[in-house]
Amino acid sequence: MKTVRVRAKVVQDDSGVYSEIPVLISDSNEILKPLMDYALKLKRDGKSHSTINNYIKATQLLIEYMTANTSGFESPENLFEIFSSRLYIGTINEEGLDPSGLYWLPCSKQVARLHINALSKLTDWMVEEYNLNSINPMVEADSVTQRLNYAAWFRKNQYDFLGHIKDKQINSTSRNARRVQGKRSLGKQKQEAIEFPEHYFESFYIDGLGGAKDLRVAIRDQLILLLLHGGGLRESEALHLWIEDVLIDPFDSDNVKVRIYHPEDGKAPNGWRGRSGKTTRAAYLKEKYALSPRNELIGKKRVGWKARVTDSKDEYIEVHWFPTIFGKVFAKLWQDYTRLLISVDRHHPYAFISFHHSHLGNPYTLNAFHDSYRQGLKRIGLNPSKPDGLSPHSHRHSYGRRLRRAGVQEIVIKKCLHHASIESQAVYTTPTSMEITADLNAATEKLMLSKEDSKQNSNLSWNALMRHGFDDIDPNGLLIGKNPRLGKNNECN
Repeated sequence: MKTVRVRAKVVQDDSGVYSEIPVLISDSNEILKPLMDYALKLKRDGKSHSTINNYIKATQLLIEYMTANTSGFESPENLFEIFSSRLYIGTINEEGLDPSGLYWLPCSKQVARLHINALSKLTDWMVEEYNLNSINPMVEADSVTQRLNYAAWFRKNQYDFLGHIKDKQINSTSRNARRVQGKRSLGKQKQEAIEFPEHYFESFYIDGLGGAKDLRVAIRDQLILLLLHGGGLRESEALHLWIEDVLIDPFDSDNVKVRIYHPEDGKAPNGWRGRSGKTTRAAYLKEKYALSPRNELIGKKRVGWKARVTDSKDEYIEVHWFPTIFGKVFAKLWQDYTRLLISVDRHHPYAFISFHHSHLGNPYTLNAFHDSYRQGLKRIGLNPSKPDGLSPHSHRHSYGRRLRRAGVQEIVIKKCLHHASIESQAVYTTPTSMEITADLNAATEKLMLSKEDSKQNSNLSWNALMRHGFDDIDPNGLLIGKNPRLGKNNECN
C-alpha cells in the first residue's frame, strides 16, 4: 500500500469548525483513520505541528517498509525490530542493491530514535482503542537501562517547580524499558550559539534591509531586526506583534515597551470582552475577524510559538532592550511605520503586514521575511549561512552573548530570553572557539612569563623540543639541532 501525506480539514460536529492536520491517504483514496484520530488527539493535547508531522512521517515509513517486505516475519514485534534496524543501517546491501526497492539511506541515531518512540506511543494508543497487540511492548529493563532511567527521572524531577508536592518514590516504569529502544545518541557538550557578526550589523541594518526600494518594506524589516538583535526575540515571536502591543515607556518617553502576547491565551487589547465573557486573543480573533491564532494554522500562514513562560498573568513576554539605545531607535521608527499603515486596509490586528501588491495588507509571513532577509544580505555582499551566523535566529544568539559579555547574571539572562530553565541559556553562555583560543593563549603567555616556573619554562621552547625525535624529518640538520646549517637558532623564552 502506497500512501500520500496531505493536509486535511477535519470537521467533527455540526458547528462547521474544522481542525487542520496532516493525514495519510492510501492508494485506494482512503484516509488512515486511526492515524487521523491520533493526530487530532495530539493537536488537542497541544503538541506542536512539527511533533505531529513526525508521527505522520514515522507511520508512513513503517507502511512503506511493510508494503515492500510482505513475508519472513515471525510476529509484529519481529517486524518492528527489523524495521528499526533498517532505520539505522538503511536497506542497500554491500553490492549497492536493494531488492525491496526502498533504497533507504541510514538515518542518524537521533532521527531513528525519534521515529521509534513515535511509533511506540502511537501503537500504545491503538492497543487501548482497538484492543490490539503492541508492536513494541514494555519488558523488564537490564541493570544498565534501569540506572539510565533512574538518572533521567532524577534529572527531570530535581528541576520540577512543583516537585515538592509529588511522590518522591521512583516510578515503577523506570524498571521497565521498551523491547526496541533505539540507539542512544552520543553525548554532546553545549555547543556555542553562532551569533550574527556584530561588525556587519550597522551595514546590514542601514544598507541591507534598509536598502529596499519600498520605504514601507525597509522600515518594517528594520523594526523586526531591532526586535531580534536588540530585544532577543525569536523571529516567530516578532510576527505575533499587534499594533496595541507597543506602549510608551513610562520611565522614558523616548523609549517604548514591547509586549508579545501568547497567540491564544494572551489577553485581548483595550479591555475587550467577548459575548460569552472571554477575554483571550483566540476569542478576539474569532469574534472580530473570524480568524484562528497563527500558531494553529498550517502552511505558509503558520507562525509558531515556542516560549514556555510568560512575564505576566496576561500571558505576554516583554522585550528587554540591550543596550537600551535599540529601544529608542525602535520608538522613532515605529512612529514612521504606523503612519504608513494608515493608508492600508487590514482585516486583522497584526502589526507587520505584506506590502506586495498581490498580498497587500495580509499578515507578514515567515517565508516572506526570510526572502527579504536574504535580499538584505545580498545588498551588502553576503550570502545566508547559519554556520557563519548570517541567519535570523543568530541575532537572538548575539543578544544573549552580549548580555554575558557585559557581566549580566545568569538569572537575569534567563529572564531576558524568557527561558523556562536557567540551563536553557547555557548555549548562549558557552565560550566560543575564539574566546577559548584567546584564553588559552593568554594562559600560555602567563605561564611562560611566570618567575616561579621560569626554570621549567625554559625547557618549553620549540627549538629545545625539536632537538630530539625529529631526525627523520630533518636528517641533515639544516633547520634543527644544536647547530642548524640554515637560519638562526633563536630560543623562544
